[in-house]
Amino acid sequence: MAPAPQSPVAIGGDHAGLPLKRALQEALAAGGHELLDFGTNEAASVDYPDFAHLVCAAVQDGRARFGVLVCGSGIGMAIAANRHKGIRAAVLHDATEARLTRAHNDANVAAFGARLVGPEVALDALKAFLSTPYEGGRHDKRLAKLLPPDPSPGS
Repeated sequence: MAPAPQSPVAIGGDHAGLPLKRALQEALAAGGHELLDFGTNEAASVDYPDFAHLVCAAVQDGRARFGVLVCGSGIGMAIAANRHKGIRAAVLHDATEARLTRAHNDANVAAFGARLVGPEVALDALKAFLSTPYEGGRHDKRLAKLLPPDPSPGS
């Protein structure tokens, strides 16, 4: 795992993501990362947006530098996460996607699909995600365009 950051990693998942979430938690803890665990920690069916919102709130308010979300496909979690201002979540399938989304998009939330990505691949991707810095430069203007435009008065 990447060197432990100064702030914790927030993690959450639904029932479908629970086994992969646990594997990621173990690896993060073994790597010295402090974790904020927002659940679920049981196999009973739950609603994934509830956990995405909790993880994203921790990233938004600075309690965590990065968030990690796990569900069956990763897609629902990423959609829910990206509804939060300042959150840039990406569904990751490998380490290359992880490096690119950090370097070019300054993503701060990684989403994984437990039904699509095995633990070893997810661990490699998470390691790359946590250790890759944002490049800035030419990417800054593109990130700025991700924000919704300010509504004009009278419209």
